[in-house]
Amino acid sequence: MTDGELQKLCARLAPAQAAVAEQRKYLQRGGPRRKELGDHGRPLLTPADKVLIAAAYLRRVCPQKVMVELLGINPNTIGQAIRETRALIEERQIAISQTSHYSTVQDLRGWLENDTATAKIEASRTLSHPALTGMTSDDFQAMVDRISVGHRAAIERRRHDQRGGDRRPGTRGGLFRQKITDADRILATVLDQRRLCHQQTLAELFGVSRGTIRNAIDDVLPLLHQDGSVITPSERQFATAAEIFALVRPDNDHESPS
Repeated sequence: MTDGELQKLCARLAPAQAAVAEQRKYLQRGGPRRKELGDHGRPLLTPADKVLIAAAYLRRVCPQKVMVELLGINPNTIGQAIRETRALIEERQIAISQTSHYSTVQDLRGWLENDTATAKIEASRTLSHPALTGMTSDDFQAMVDRISVGHRAAIERRRHDQRGGDRRPGTRGGLFRQKITDADRILATVLDQRRLCHQQTLAELFGVSRGTIRNAIDDVLPLLHQDGSVITPSERQFATAAEIFALVRPDNDHESPS
């Protein structure tokens, strides 16, 4: 998200965060305050810090142990910030899309320092161009936000069935490297339903196997139908990934859906 979007999210969650903090302190005291609320100095993590940490965790940027090492903060503090903020985000059904996963601080810093590592993210942004999705950027993002909540629930139900029960205590789900993010799964399904190209070409566009694309479509398509989203067929079909990228390259003017 942009800096402005992050600030809006922080402002939206701030009142609820304050209520959660006050409730936690009430339980720790065993009753109401004996003195008026005072200024006891800056807390280790501000409400905005907690939102940022939770958003990074929900995006699957890295596991908690990497955040602990990167920020130099006690694991319990990081864990509590994520639990409390995650609950507030999920209560409001705020969609946080996933990205690439980094298992060490070195990997994460290497990505931040390496411009070529952003190529996959830029490719996803390019493929969500209105000329390809057939809808405006705002309409497409709104659809992704609506479907993402149901998509995560569907994935968790499938994993529950595969495990034959709930996760074992102490295990953390969803921290392994994803071949394709949730948002890209939805995007790939939209492009497939527009008959923009063959699924093998979609696989090349997203840098995954055709089987991964097929599985993504199988997961997302029922949610698209349930959402009532209308996907208009493309007027053009493309044989290669290069042709598609050429259509929406910066020097090509295609601002409106086709």
